Amino acid sequence: QVQLVESGGGLVQAGGSLRLSCAASGRTFSSYAGWFRQAPGKNSEFVARIRWSGGSTYYADAVKGRFTISRDNAKETMYLQMNSLKLEDTALYYCVSDNSPLRVAVNPTYWGQGTQVTVSS
Repeated sequence: QVQLVESGGGLVQAGGSLRLSCAASGRTFSSYAGWFRQAPGKNSEFVARIRWSGGSTYYADAVKGRFTISRDNAKETMYLQMNSLKLEDTALYYCVSDNSPLRVAVNPTYWGQGTQVTVSS
């Protein structure tokens, strides 16, 4: 069983930066990890994903060029560096994991509890 614990959310002004962390345990069951987010009144949406082995990445168009996903295999921790934050980035951010590169970006098997990111003007 994969367990995911997010941290690093908070309140930041537009244009600012924030880094989220996701500590993973039991990840031998899961090859890919990523981030989803859900804004109030909206469906959850894919943000980015990374492969634990090799580190290949993939981003949603909405965050490409502003967000960077990375991982530290030794610490079994994944990160999301968020720069140039916009008001529309405000959401509950979830760490996710799955063995499939497609499923992790569409309907991941494992989810964390979420960490709130609020961008103010």
